[in-house]
Amino acid sequence: MNELGDLRPSQLIYTFGVGALVDLPRISGLILGLDDWDTRCCTEISEERLLGAIQRRLGPQVARLYLPPVSFDEDKRDPTAPAVGVPIAPFPRWLRCPLCETLATIESGMFKLVQDERRPDQTRYVHESCQRASFSPPTALPVRFLLACREGHLTDFPWIEYVHKQNVPCKPAPLTLSEYGIAGDPADIVVRCRECGAERRMAEAFDRETFQIRCRGHHPHLRRTDSMPCQEGARTISLGASNNWFPLVMSALSLPPRTADKLTLLLTENWAVLKDIPSLQVAQYVTAPSRMPQLAEFNPAQIWAAIQQRRQAGDAGQTEAPDLKIAEWDVLTQIPPPPGTRDFRVARVAAPKGFEPYFEETVLLELVREVRALLAFTRIESKGDFADAAYVDDGRETPLSRRSPTWLPASEVRGEGVFLRLREEALQAWEQRPAVAGLEQEFLEAHRAWRRMRNQKPPDAGFPGSRLILLHSLAHALMRQIALECGYTAASVRERLYCRRVGEENGPMAGILIYTAASDSEGTLGGLVQLGQPVSLGRQIQQALESMRICGSDPLCSEHAPAPDGRGIHGACCHACLFAPETSCERGNRFLDRATLVGTFAGRAAEFFDWV
Repeated sequence: MNELGDLRPSQLIYTFGVGALVDLPRISGLILGLDDWDTRCCTEISEERLLGAIQRRLGPQVARLYLPPVSFDEDKRDPTAPAVGVPIAPFPRWLRCPLCETLATIESGMFKLVQDERRPDQTRYVHESCQRASFSPPTALPVRFLLACREGHLTDFPWIEYVHKQNVPCKPAPLTLSEYGIAGDPADIVVRCRECGAERRMAEAFDRETFQIRCRGHHPHLRRTDSMPCQEGARTISLGASNNWFPLVMSALSLPPRTADKLTLLLTENWAVLKDIPSLQVAQYVTAPSRMPQLAEFNPAQIWAAIQQRRQAGDAGQTEAPDLKIAEWDVLTQIPPPPGTRDFRVARVAAPKGFEPYFEETVLLELVREVRALLAFTRIESKGDFADAAYVDDGRETPLSRRSPTWLPASEVRGEGVFLRLREEALQAWEQRPAVAGLEQEFLEAHRAWRRMRNQKPPDAGFPGSRLILLHSLAHALMRQIALECGYTAASVRERLYCRRVGEENGPMAGILIYTAASDSEGTLGGLVQLGQPVSLGRQIQQALESMRICGSDPLCSEHAPAPDGRGIHGACCHACLFAPETSCERGNRFLDRATLVGTFAGRAAEFFDWV
């Protein structure tokens, strides 16, 4: 295995996960499935609530969550150390010589793999037989075009069939790919067959009426083709297209145990080490004071009894509600707050100053840990919403392994946060306004059209209502303001929405958690908790709402309504006012409207903060 580059663990969940394409310095690679991963250098993450929810979804065979493999030889000083990392395969398999414009596959023998032992990141394919090379052979480049479908399949572009336009192709078919101009537009790219002289421009490949081809059902990350033929039509996509890969992620906050005794808290913090202990004798060895001094005040019998009790509680927890946020809401609204642990510590302060009629007491999360696991992925279209698997309701998801997975890649985030809870009486009074009901109907029609366009049934399912639109818009406004004030970047602050309407099971809920989403030391700067003090937070909310009154794109932004054709489920919002980075938003920048916060040029009279 040759080392080619570096990726952060969080990138292997949200950006370059299993089945995604990675643009390395000289090679385009595809992250292979979990069957090819070496887990000996992976670190197990313990989060029982999340693992239980995953088992209810994927099956009881999923037993562990692992951090991606990490190399401990950071200085690369040991040349004999084995390469540690995530396996990839070159993809696409078609390469092009930039000098002679030859187009051929890796298997054709036209290109040779060159590896540099001292500089592994310079690994590349070269065209040794290039007639135009003056000195060293040129580096072959991956082609820019692929085929994908909505069922998650991905395959190489059919160059030979494409250039011959369904006629009998030449055998052999020496091809060239020529680019004219500097814009890189597909209309300026021509593929030719040197044998018969046939040629065709790449612009036709993006015309779905002119170029129609059945998907081959290929899963290159699994090294297999589906046994059943795919009924979807394949689409031409660019190599770096943003719709090439969408992750399906499930996340949970680490909560303190319901019992507050010290031994239970210590077991929770060290459960990854203790959970596989099979007997009292092994517990006596593993928990010896020389190995685990934090358990020195308890004898092995007490520890073994606590381990057995926790296992039984974990088995009983499999029947919990599938929504992980219910338990989180109960803990965040608990009075008095639960005792702190290594991963969770909260404090309650007064409501934001000046906004007491709208908010309950503020909860400051001085310590918070979130674990995120990658379950599957999609192509072409994201499944419902961007991040959370709880919103997925159709069968289009591509597996991460050839067999049912026994483990999943995960990442953990440690940081801080602020939890805000709206007063239920003020929220219900706002929901009863005629203007709010009209706005909710507009969003409902857009939601129905959006689901019909993606063949999701029934069309009304999953509509969150005006309550979530308000909470979501408020969370985005605060995230933008906090990013300006506390020192975090916009992509390092994330939202978590708690919303259930009156009459729903475990409802009503109306709260937002804004917390740090960075997986490095930036998540512990401390600036977010400091802004949660009543005076500071009141000032931040005031400034956030003032910035929502006028957008740089007004009056177009304020007059924008949810698209009835299903192309967008958002109202008065844009990149200049409310949109947030995709990794920070729980709903893919949908169900947003700043008119629910304050009055705008459109004058819809649907604002919640009507006197600010």
